[in-house]
Amino acid sequence: MSPLMKFFLFLYDYLSPSSWFLVQRHNLAALSDTTDDVVRSGIIGEIIYIWKQTRIFVFIPILKCLVTICLVMSLLLFIERVYMSIVVVFVKLLRRTPEKVHKWEAINDDDLELANTNYPMVLIQIPMYNEKEVCQLSIGAACRLSWPLDRMIIQVLDDSTDPASKELVNAECDKWARKGINIMSEIRDNRIGYKAGALKAGMMHNYVKQCEFVAIFDADFQPDPDFLERTIPFLIHNHEISLVQCRWKFVNANECLMTRMQEMSLNYHFVAEQESGSSIHAFFGFNGTAGVWRIAALNEAGGWKDRTTVEDMDLAVRACLHGWKFVYVHDVEVKNELPSTFKAYRFQQHRWSCGPANLWRKMTMEILQNKKVSAWKKLYLIYNFFFIRKIVVHIFTFVFYCLILPATVLFPELQVPKWATVYFPTTITILNAIATPRSLHLLVFWILFENVMSMHRTKATFIGLLEAGRVNEWVVTEKLGDTLKSKLIAKATTKLYTRFGQRINWRELVVGLYIFLCGCYDFAYGGSYFYVYLFLQSCAFFVAGVGYIGTFVPSV
Repeated sequence: MSPLMKFFLFLYDYLSPSSWFLVQRHNLAALSDTTDDVVRSGIIGEIIYIWKQTRIFVFIPILKCLVTICLVMSLLLFIERVYMSIVVVFVKLLRRTPEKVHKWEAINDDDLELANTNYPMVLIQIPMYNEKEVCQLSIGAACRLSWPLDRMIIQVLDDSTDPASKELVNAECDKWARKGINIMSEIRDNRIGYKAGALKAGMMHNYVKQCEFVAIFDADFQPDPDFLERTIPFLIHNHEISLVQCRWKFVNANECLMTRMQEMSLNYHFVAEQESGSSIHAFFGFNGTAGVWRIAALNEAGGWKDRTTVEDMDLAVRACLHGWKFVYVHDVEVKNELPSTFKAYRFQQHRWSCGPANLWRKMTMEILQNKKVSAWKKLYLIYNFFFIRKIVVHIFTFVFYCLILPATVLFPELQVPKWATVYFPTTITILNAIATPRSLHLLVFWILFENVMSMHRTKATFIGLLEAGRVNEWVVTEKLGDTLKSKLIAKATTKLYTRFGQRINWRELVVGLYIFLCGCYDFAYGGSYFYVYLFLQSCAFFVAGVGYIGTFVPSV
């Protein structure tokens, strides 16, 4: 019998009305036996009697329903992860590199008289906001790109409100302008639309009309000099391609345990999700930076919109609905910085989880009503891209591993099959770990940390789905840079008495206490070693709850 057939038979037995009524009949018989005890024991017995009734007729049916939903989610998530991995394996075995799948030829500059005219005009946008620690790195890297100076315009979109940041950006732009670089510092009067607003305003300048392509780099991204030479040919020779997305390379991955675990998650995102989307569906979510857009496609899709906090994903979906294709180039890496403080990482994950859920809510009908793409691509967008990867994965991880599984030790009536607790999670974890082989020894830490972060991602997902209060909250991810980071860490050592209060995160402490109490109950009354996982997971929540994770930067 196939595993899938076994799964459906298990669900049938689990939800079968006859089996449920047999259980309830047994429980009612047990309750009737305690009736005399209730009369004899008075108020305490009455409370126990009410609790037993509530347990049988309220808690157990609700928890059984939640377990069933989680089992279905687990199967869907498992199928999706295995599917993406199979695609990537075939891509590697068949050596289907982007240069082989799509037409790619280096730009010919042998004719000295026509050399520069062979290069298209490229606009380079660098949006930033109060990022004086890293702005010089990104501006300098963009100005060192090996591209004819008269065929490149660098546009620094500075929304900074800090006078020191503004002054530093202006000085850096002036320095490169004196060296012959065509660089503009564009400053708005307001921050309407945040990053999307800045990018949209940047596209409205007259000099942009002469540009055919636009490359986008966030303030901490440092492209190699040959970035344009390796990406622009895809757009020149393949007129159906609108976006070339490149991989991120993390300069501070070794800074602390938290950055190592971020590297594991993001490497899987690029190796599996972006690679499979590019290879099979010619669609994936734009990462908002380290990519090059065809300006004609960007304009046809409606340009930048600020209706969600994932303006990059919004633009990518709209471009896809207009029939444009994307290509992901795994071999072109762009250096950048991971958030190294827990606070900054939480804000980033809130935006990355809330935005896609809110965008799914707003674009589902638009996707269904679109007539330019096939039904298969519509299904892929709504189900695979949004529902499974942006919603199910967050909710399932937190509800199942941090709420339901700990509750099973308190309610022995809940039976969770081993494939859902061992086989599927182990397979998914191994598939994720393959993307970062050097961190295989950190797998346990990664699992526990991802479960902790799933609490914040689940909360953000529901905020996006329900369009609640913080749905459009935009907090720029804090980048420290090496110089400032060393100064602040040194300063933190002088604040031994004040820093603890700054670290407390009560939500993590509450969930950690719940899991710890479940572990204690299982240790005392359980018949397995499940409490080992519960104690480890509770420790992870406690460590995050008291803030001893990542780099600590004191308030100044």
